[in-house]
Amino acid sequence: MKNNRTSKESNHDAGRPIWPVRVWCFYRDGFREMTTGRYLWALILVKLAIIFLVFKLFFFPDVLSRDYDNDSDRAQAVRSSMLDPDRH
Repeated sequence: MKNNRTSKESNHDAGRPIWPVRVWCFYRDGFREMTTGRYLWALILVKLAIIFLVFKLFFFPDVLSRDYDNDSDRAQAVRSSMLDPDRH
């Protein structure tokens, strides 16, 4: 049976790494060559960390630990709120 690929195509793919490796190398090399972009990415990551920390502290209080003394009471509260749709 004859191979449909030309010799040029098979030689081209033979030394080429698989696509996830090429993607990883593309981003790795791009971040290595960055100058101003590094500071911008660092600023973005710091801002995200602060935002999520503020959200966690002020907007998502730990209601279960505040209202119940032990784990079995907390588990029972979660079970009953999941099984009873009218309870809020």
